[in-house]
Amino acid sequence: MHARPWVSLTTDYGLSDGFVAACHGVLARLAPTARVIDVTHLVPPADVRRGAAVLAQTVPYLPVGVHVGVVDPGVGTERRGIALATPGGLLVGPDNGLLVPAAEALGGVTAAVELTNPEWLAPKVSRTFHGRDVFAPVAARLALGAPLAGAGPAVDPAALVRLPEPVVRADAGGFAAEVLTVDHFGNVQLAAPGALLDRLPARVRVSGRPAVRGRTFGDAAPGELVVYVDSAALVAVAVRTGRAVDLLGVAPGDLVAVTGD
Repeated sequence: MHARPWVSLTTDYGLSDGFVAACHGVLARLAPTARVIDVTHLVPPADVRRGAAVLAQTVPYLPVGVHVGVVDPGVGTERRGIALATPGGLLVGPDNGLLVPAAEALGGVTAAVELTNPEWLAPKVSRTFHGRDVFAPVAARLALGAPLAGAGPAVDPAALVRLPEPVVRADAGGFAAEVLTVDHFGNVQLAAPGALLDRLPARVRVSGRPAVRGRTFGDAAPGELVVYVDSAALVAVAVRTGRAVDLLGVAPGDLVAVTGD
């Protein structure tokens, strides 16, 4: 058996209840030598797309281990619990599209299983708390080095649920792209690859508002919009000493146009 001593947790559980602590407790009881990294527990409730983006943009920088994702509005329904193997680690969570982008960021799915082995789960599985009773126990066993196949039967990777591809449209004058995420600072990340900025002039417009194309926040004047390539190599929009999300009035899923001024 090959131990994987790191476990990461990404959820929408929030911090005001005991949900996160319960998952930590299960991991500590079943795999006391495992070290746990909390990526975030503040994914907006049931926002699978946001959770998927956060997970995919974070796991390449984490130690090789077992990454648990729980943003699971379908908990207790017929949706499957799954574990995925990749060249860069394992992923555990619901089969609702949450894990696949992270798996692709770690080199692609090499094997997948459905979590059906009752010996790997809590003695009594709640219908509404699979993070505690299904995903954490499975992650603990995988962290100790148990083989993936022990969790349940194989799943065809091609049959995994995938989120719809975000909209990105480019033409001679610029591009329009879906808002992928909005971070704590109010910066608006678009689904557009950063290379789309290369052919635009120094002055641009974002949904009709004047902006500067820059490399960092300091390339804009205070209160000015700046369009740049963020740490995930995607186009993002910020306001120096402000919040772009408030100025633009957008939310994830909205289309934002970036054009030459």
